[in-house]
Amino acid sequence: MAFVESEVVELKAEVVGDICKEVIAFANTKGGTLYIGVSDDGSVVGVKNADQVMLQMNNMIRDSIKPDVTMFVGYETQHIGDKDIIAVTIQKGTDRPYYLGSKGLKPSGVYVRNGTSSDPATDTAIRRMIKETDGDSFESMRSLEQNLSFEAAKKQFEKQNIPFDSAKMQTLGMISADGIYSNVALLLSDQCPSTIKAATFSGEDKGNFQDRREFDGSLFRQMEELYSYLDLRNQTKATFDGLYRIDTRDYPEDALREALLNSLVHRDYSFRASTLVSVYADRIEFVSVGGLPSGIALDDIMLGLSVCRNPKLAAIFYRLQLIEAYGTGMPKIMNAYGETEVKPKIEVSSNAFKITLPNRNAGANHAEKLVDTLKSDEKRILDFIGSHGHIVRSDVDRLLEVSQATANRILKRMVAEGLIYQDGNGRKTKYRRK
Repeated sequence: MAFVESEVVELKAEVVGDICKEVIAFANTKGGTLYIGVSDDGSVVGVKNADQVMLQMNNMIRDSIKPDVTMFVGYETQHIGDKDIIAVTIQKGTDRPYYLGSKGLKPSGVYVRNGTSSDPATDTAIRRMIKETDGDSFESMRSLEQNLSFEAAKKQFEKQNIPFDSAKMQTLGMISADGIYSNVALLLSDQCPSTIKAATFSGEDKGNFQDRREFDGSLFRQMEELYSYLDLRNQTKATFDGLYRIDTRDYPEDALREALLNSLVHRDYSFRASTLVSVYADRIEFVSVGGLPSGIALDDIMLGLSVCRNPKLAAIFYRLQLIEAYGTGMPKIMNAYGETEVKPKIEVSSNAFKITLPNRNAGANHAEKLVDTLKSDEKRILDFIGSHGHIVRSDVDRLLEVSQATANRILKRMVAEGLIYQDGNGRKTKYRRK
């Protein structure tokens, strides 16, 4: 029998430390046979103890390769002349990509067969194998990052007195029976790559920038920190109904909370673009990646229909009592504004979902600012009269940097309020303090 290396044949004179990468490459590609006891040039050198070599190989494959590939590996002792060799047959696995547990799901740990050599797989090839094996659901796919920690998640589970151990994580779809983390685990881990970017503007557009923050880490940490950020900017307006004081916050807390949670639970995490939260004087905008699922219209969502993009993530948030029954979020946001004239606005594109919460006190705040401006104008006019004895309309033009029509309106209002009186008519009209 002639031995020649090929895309499906690998020759090894003995068991060496990196032999598992050959097994991985075959299991990730088309399968193949690894002959132990045969040199690279095809000459048979044999093995001394075939049973011991097979046991050694089996232990190495079981301990070093993830996921478990042993069910796709077979062993056979072959006699060539007076020598024994081991034929290790590897089938193409169903849980690709297979990788070295010590290296993880990255090129240094994942190998594919390329001609007669076993080479590190590219990041693109790794993602393609994961998608082919795990399907299109991002949260159910195996995470490329397996070195994860869960400090923020543990604290969140402790708040609800729910255990957070490997058994619970497996039940929640965060980890497989083989100990491999899924993407839903990645999102809740301290190493979560997705972020939220928040910015505050003093006006009603992006012209007057005040503050910017980026929230990272576990989705639980992002949730807590973003809510604190928004809560600080949710001011309270006090009004009086007779003797009774009525406090109204700029944004209903229920609406603010639901909009925040919606942006976390329902966004498309297969895209790395950040969720954007913009705080303006008259509104807050939440823009998250991912439009509506195929076949679902905005009207369906407003009626309470729930087609969840991330059901495992939503189930975890539900179990932690962060969200209620599916489909209640949008109606709850609208109901929070039930007695106000301004209403939330929902906009959807093919790749984004936007919730705009109006500031309930924006109109009152605008009126107060207008009164303050008017009082400031009146004071400047009265100060001018105090210094000069009188003022004419052209003086008001220059003093306040306003048009003739505006100057005339201001003077007429001050006359009506009894602050000044008109002396004369026409161009010689002067205005004096009473």
